[in-house]
Amino acid sequence: MSVKDKIPAYNSLVLPYHYLQAYHASNKYHHPARNLHVIGVTGTNGKTTTCFMIWKMLNKAGIKTGLMATVAWGAPGIKNGDKDGLIKQVKHMTTVYPKTLNHRIEEIAETGATHLVLEVTSHALAQDRIMGIPIEMAVMTNVTHEHLDYHKTFENYVAAKCKLFKRAKFGIINADDPSKNAFISAINSSRSARNSTPKYTSYGIKNGKIRAKNLKLSSSGVNYSCNDIKPLKITTQIPGEFNVYNSLAALAVGKKVGLSDQQIVDGIYSLSEVEGRMNRLDFGQDFEVIVDFAHTPDAFEKVFSSVHPHKSGRIISLFGGAGRRDESTREERGIIAGKYSDICILTEDDSRNEKPEKIMSMFEEGCKKAGLKDDQIIKIVDRKKAIEKAIDLAKKGDLVLILGKGHEKTILRADGAHPFEDLKVTTAAIKARL
Repeated sequence: MSVKDKIPAYNSLVLPYHYLQAYHASNKYHHPARNLHVIGVTGTNGKTTTCFMIWKMLNKAGIKTGLMATVAWGAPGIKNGDKDGLIKQVKHMTTVYPKTLNHRIEEIAETGATHLVLEVTSHALAQDRIMGIPIEMAVMTNVTHEHLDYHKTFENYVAAKCKLFKRAKFGIINADDPSKNAFISAINSSRSARNSTPKYTSYGIKNGKIRAKNLKLSSSGVNYSCNDIKPLKITTQIPGEFNVYNSLAALAVGKKVGLSDQQIVDGIYSLSEVEGRMNRLDFGQDFEVIVDFAHTPDAFEKVFSSVHPHKSGRIISLFGGAGRRDESTREERGIIAGKYSDICILTEDDSRNEKPEKIMSMFEEGCKKAGLKDDQIIKIVDRKKAIEKAIDLAKKGDLVLILGKGHEKTILRADGAHPFEDLKVTTAAIKARL
């Protein structure tokens, strides 16, 4: 147990420190976001992919746009960026601390960018990390149980995310999400939004002003028409019904920014993948392999339900759980994985100072409640060996799902961070087998 875990109400006690840190950083870098149109994206799942869709769409339309997301940050033309102007994010943090946040925004602004897509977490909002950053548009993807180790209650978690909308001029809200009314109330109470009409728009499959119809889901992407004003035909290169929602959110941003229908369609389609999000690894093997960041019950359900209808063989899933993070959902995730999988391989994740064996046993209980037998559950603490076992077990037509770490570059153990990348380790295992 860490020092902060031993101090009652530690998170509340340090809020003044976070506030002062954000205030100092914003002033030190002379409020670098003031001349940018900032689009903030929050939610439990889908934030990163939605950010990338918006970023790709705007840049393809000729609007120079920066990005700050879990996977990467940057802008076209930024120093040390890749061909798209992105720099990989190494630390396990989405919305970085204020000093780094403002420094990076300053670098993005210096490229001549006019817009910024900013992924915003509940921790960042609770800790005022984005103080001094004007939010023009706030986007909500969905809200399910996560980070209750920090926020303590689901209501606190929702309230933290709503803070983004209280700062925004305009809101984009998932109308199919049970928490939608909280976000509508938040944007309606926004001082920035008081003089704007309307204050928000909504999207969804069942509800919302912007709705997806005639859905066609495949293993290579999704296709649907949109009812907004005149029918749009949207196609994504990333599979899963959840990417219908992600692309609808991006579409709503495109409409608000003033892009043409064709610019929206082309921009959404242009995103071929996001690192660690439903990445298919194909080196000519006769089985499928997907690496994804899914680590919450909602994300598990969405990933498994999106691939299950298209399977031709067995599903072999591999996952673990982070130490000191949402212990209450471990059994639930085990139940979901056990429901869809033929074999579950349990392994380490960012165990930190929790024993991985203890974490794995909680997932095992869930797998057994879903009906899996002992010989269908394999426990291997070493994640590299576990991934190699998953690839070794795969037969023709099987699907191997490597879940939990996605894009991350390290694994956190009791003695600190160690270099580890699911994509690299899984790629090596496939090639070794071939």
